[in-house]
Amino acid sequence: MTATQDRKEAAQAGAGTRTINLIQAVTEALHEELQRDERVVLFGQDVGARGGVFMATAGLQATFGKERVFDTPLSEASIVGAAVGMAVRGLRPVAEIQFADYMGPGFDQIISQAAKIRYRSGGQFTAPLVIRTPSGGGVKGGHHHSQSPESYYAHTPGLKVVMPSTPYDAKGLLKAAIRGDDPVIFFEPKRLYRAAKGEVPDHDYTVRLGEAAIRREGTDLSLIGYGGVMPDLERAADALAAEGVGVEVIDLRSLVPWDRETVVQSVQKTGRAVLVSEAPRTANFMGEVAYVIQNEAFDSLLAPVTQVAGFDTPYPYVQDKIYLPGPNRITAACVQALNH
Repeated sequence: MTATQDRKEAAQAGAGTRTINLIQAVTEALHEELQRDERVVLFGQDVGARGGVFMATAGLQATFGKERVFDTPLSEASIVGAAVGMAVRGLRPVAEIQFADYMGPGFDQIISQAAKIRYRSGGQFTAPLVIRTPSGGGVKGGHHHSQSPESYYAHTPGLKVVMPSTPYDAKGLLKAAIRGDDPVIFFEPKRLYRAAKGEVPDHDYTVRLGEAAIRREGTDLSLIGYGGVMPDLERAADALAAEGVGVEVIDLRSLVPWDRETVVQSVQKTGRAVLVSEAPRTANFMGEVAYVIQNEAFDSLLAPVTQVAGFDTPYPYVQDKIYLPGPNRITAACVQALNH
């Protein structure tokens, strides 16, 4: 599904649209789901009266009360454990971990409990919960506030993993995640919270997990990414377009499940693939995408699949522009693939 198709569907539904940023889209999704379903509860460190460190939950406690939107102690293991217990007992918890870097203390609860409860109970119990967390760099937060740990969770069967890059997707994917019956890790690229702006329909809608968005169509090269790197992919595609190169830009939107069909069809058309993420390169999720491409589109490849990623180092405090795969590194990788 393309972003253009998303907007067409909104127009066909007979609703207007308005322009908001990504964090406003998150807030709206939470507000609407709290209003729609009394089983939804929202909690985490400072999410109540303060509205969260990035103000994503501002005003929700005042509207829905302290029983449904509340603060927790600074204990990620307790936050996740409480979410699992609530979900098993029939609620729809949305837990916030203040930064993705802080998910470590709750890791066992996520991978050993939330991810496995459906299987270990023979389907008697499910864990319909969402863990929201700001992720990635670009805000000079250093190595404790800028990591991209999505590959840990994409590797765990039983979890769904999402990372939007536009307000439309952030709202639609979050609403779909809350309504689903599986645990979802919902990474929010913090550098896009206020930088990403776009049209969002006035009416209720969801975006199905596992469907990529084709942001731009092209025939010479497939440029594939997700989350915070997407504006840089667009800038690289613009630079290449000025030289007459047609780049197809694909936003995965969700990693588990991910849209293999759209990716493979694109690479079969273009013959070249450049995969971009800001996580460290070793064991990067994009290695899985590369495997599927070479396995299902090998005969179409005109050049090796190329990956542009963060470096295998702790995230530096002040060197965001060097660490992150910006438009210059992405463009250079594309030129290399085109000249192969």
